[in-house]
Amino acid sequence: MNKKTILTGDRPTGKLHLGHYVGSLKNRVRLQDGYRCFFIIADLHTLTTKPSKEDIEKIADNSRDMVLDYLACGIDPSKSVVYLQSAVPEIFELNLYFENLITVPRLQRVPSLKDMAQNAGIEEMPLGLLGYPVLQAADILLPRAHLVPVGKDNESHVEVAREIAKRFNFLYGEVFNLPEVLVGDVPTLVGTDGKGKMSKSLGNVIYLGDDAKTVEKKVAGMYTDPKRISAEVAGTVEGNPVFEYHDVFNTNKAEVEDLKTRYRAGKVGDVEVKQKLALALNAFLDPLRERRDHFASQAGLVDEVIYDGTLAMRAEARATLTEVRKAMGMASVWNRIARKAEDVKKKREKAGS
Repeated sequence: MNKKTILTGDRPTGKLHLGHYVGSLKNRVRLQDGYRCFFIIADLHTLTTKPSKEDIEKIADNSRDMVLDYLACGIDPSKSVVYLQSAVPEIFELNLYFENLITVPRLQRVPSLKDMAQNAGIEEMPLGLLGYPVLQAADILLPRAHLVPVGKDNESHVEVAREIAKRFNFLYGEVFNLPEVLVGDVPTLVGTDGKGKMSKSLGNVIYLGDDAKTVEKKVAGMYTDPKRISAEVAGTVEGNPVFEYHDVFNTNKAEVEDLKTRYRAGKVGDVEVKQKLALALNAFLDPLRERRDHFASQAGLVDEVIYDGTLAMRAEARATLTEVRKAMGMASVWNRIARKAEDVKKKREKAGS
């Protein structure tokens, strides 16, 4: 029985954080044995909010950091294809075809685009950012993915990919699957500041590669119940980022319940709650740090993983684009012109001889 296909990935804007892990990485590792997995280093997508020469020059190193995090989390390049988006030219071509299958008003209704522009300090929406979901559709549909593990904020983007796939199949014939969304067990992890989701651009993150001391410092500064001015005041657990993290990362559930009970009763201070969270987070991160250091010590390993994965993806992409051009009739346009031109040239050469 043929395995179904997964496509997902990340923009190489730096190291990955806990929100990436619970939102998507955990599912990727879990699913890579049962699916054909393609994980994209989405460097073209970085241009939508970080188009400067300085930002572009950081892409290679950021990609290496990101793939180290992949390997540390358990993504196995012998089972999964990790590739660089900009090195697969078929993505550009498929994106162009898809741009003609969706309207501007539809893209303007994608809720996350305005947030992305606001977080990047962009006052007027660039065409590239408006078309972000179209390029994502090309990413998803190029390997003909069945499933897309994403965070909650990208769910609407996958819906655009489904609509484009339906439209293409209706116009030209069945080529693409209709991809389904797989949202992580924790669809959105709140940032350490409690103001929104964990995000590199907002600086409210705990990175997967942070050392133990850094984690302790970030946890000590986390937002908690603002109405609680002392340990004797009854605190609120619901919506409290510290307890949200305890629920996700602290494997000692009895300890978590005890902390919640005492917190609500005003019998435990924020310091103790945060110290125990830091211990739990570092216990979770320690094996990842160890594996990250192991892979980082192997010179050239990460570059080889990206290189080999990109070559594998190019072969996949060529196969899909052959089907796309055939279905659309694009291949025959050039073939007819080329054959006619060759016939004319042969006749001219024969007449000249």
